[in-house]
Amino acid sequence: MLARNEDMKPTQILLVTTLLAAAGSLAMSVFLYFANDGTVDDKLNGIYVGTWVPSILALGAFLVSSQRNKS
Repeated sequence: MLARNEDMKPTQILLVTTLLAAAGSLAMSVFLYFANDGTVDDKLNGIYVGTWVPSILALGAFLVSSQRNKS
């Protein structure tokens, strides 16, 4: 699916980086929510990190659209 690094355009690199960051945030959120002893603070930390996912995706969409408008 992905080409070699030499063949990737900056927009593709930005898109992949954004998706990886959002997936990492989602994984960390699930880990924080379920991994510890299940106190309210642990669950709230997981929910807090989970709110980063739409923010990361929105920032990525904004940056990708601005890259496409330049060319």
